[in-house]
Parts: sequence; structure tokens; C-alpha cells
Amino acid sequence: MTDEEFTERINHIRSMIDPDVYPETANFFKECQYPEDMHITHLVGALASFDRTKAMLPELFDFLVELYEIIIAKYDYNDIKASAMCDLGNLYYDGRGVNQDFAKAVHYYERALELGSHEVLENLGYCYYYGRLGTPDYEKAFRCFAQLAFEGEVSALYKIGDMYRNGYYVEKDLDEAFRIYSHCKEYVTKSTGEYAAGPVYLRLGKAYLYGEGTERDLQEALKCFQQAEIYLYNMVSAGDVMYRRSLQAAIDYQAKVRSELMEKLLSYRTWPDE
Repeated sequence: MTDEEFTERINHIRSMIDPDVYPETANFFKECQYPEDMHITHLVGALASFDRTKAMLPELFDFLVELYEIIIAKYDYNDIKASAMCDLGNLYYDGRGVNQDFAKAVHYYERALELGSHEVLENLGYCYYYGRLGTPDYEKAFRCFAQLAFEGEVSALYKIGDMYRNGYYVEKDLDEAFRIYSHCKEYVTKSTGEYAAGPVYLRLGKAYLYGEGTERDLQEALKCFQQAEIYLYNMVSAGDVMYRRSLQAAIDYQAKVRSELMEKLLSYRTWPDE
């Protein structure tokens, strides 16, 4: 891509941005009159991060793919190449309502992993865990999550808990799953763990609700589901739209627990209705 073609593509995309639909992207182009003068790695990082709750313009998606490919081909430093591979994998993993492609995501994640990147391990683990390529590979998923868990990554640690809860690759052990989830909760109030708080509280809520690995406790379950709703709402509103079902589950579980608690209260009643 020549400099003239690059500028032409930038201007074409700029002209297509509706500020009412893409306010962050529009503001970027307003504030940055000559984005083509930015370092290419900074430009792609910026454009990929804006308006995450909206479907990306197909033209912008394709442009970002080309830019990432240029970075991968042009730069000799493994850390820069691996970071671009990771970001490109994320672009295909999320899809942003345009072109979700798990096969391409795994391709770039595995290439980045070969260059020593640990940044890809979580999403790669998810691809293996959920069988994004057709069939789950729980052994590979466990190895990805375990490596990150040892490095203190809370979101990977609770997935290890899931594997004990479901008996995937390891022997099913509800006590161990609950112990892991409880351990995760110790970190979710820290800034480095708040992004994992919603999923962790959702899992603890289900453990208390069904008595899995702990005594059944409806009040504790309700507290956990309420915390889960708050954190998950923040995640979805920040652009992590893949957690919408988890958010709805946290809300639905609260209704279930409240119903059971009310039935329990009514069973205690010995006085007449007012």
C-alpha cells in the first residue's frame, strides 16, 4: 500500500463515519487531522478500540486487517509481530458484528504463541475449551489456563475451576471448584481483577444456590448474583458484549432465589393476613 493509497483509504473511512453512531471514532478523526502521520501500530490500536459496543464498519474492519498484516510482514521484532498477531486474532475472535472467524483467530493466536506471546493464551484457551474449531480440546485449554493462572491471571483461574466443576480433562471435583472460585474472589476487588469479578460472582452464586462444593445458602447466593449483575453490566457496557448472556443469567438467578426465599418466609408465617 503506497502512501497515497493509505491516505485515500483513511479519508474514505473518515467520510463514512456517522458521529451519531460512532462518536468516539468521529471524535478521533476530528481531533487528529492527519492520522496517516501516526505510527501505524498506534493508529491500528486506536481505531480498533473505539465504539466497541457498535458493529464495526466493514470497510474499517478490512482496513485494520490490512494494517495488521503490514505490521506482521514489515517488523522484525518478535514482540511487535506477536502483538499484532494477537490483536488481529482478537479482531477475528470478536468479529465486531462484521466478520467473526475463529479459525483465523486461532491461526494468529498460535503464530503469536510461537513467538513467545502469553497475551494470546486466554482467548486461545477459550477457543479450545468451547470447540471454536469444531471439537473441544480440554487438554490444550487446561494448559493455556493453567499457565496464565500460575502467573496470577484471575480470569484463567476461574476457568480452571470450571474444568473441575464439569470434569473436563481433570476429575470432577465440586469442592475444588468452589475453593478456586472463592480464591478468585479475593482478587476481584483489585483493579487487576475487576474484569473477572462478574463471572466469578456468577459462579459462586450458582455454587451457593445448588450447594455445589459448599452448603446451600440462598441469601449468600442472592448477594453473589447481585454483585455479578453489577460487574457484568459494566463489562457489557464497556464493549464486552459476549457477556450479555451471563448478565441475563445473573438477573434470572436473582428472580429464582427471591422466589425461593419468599416461599420460605411464607412457610414461617403464623399470623393472619393484614
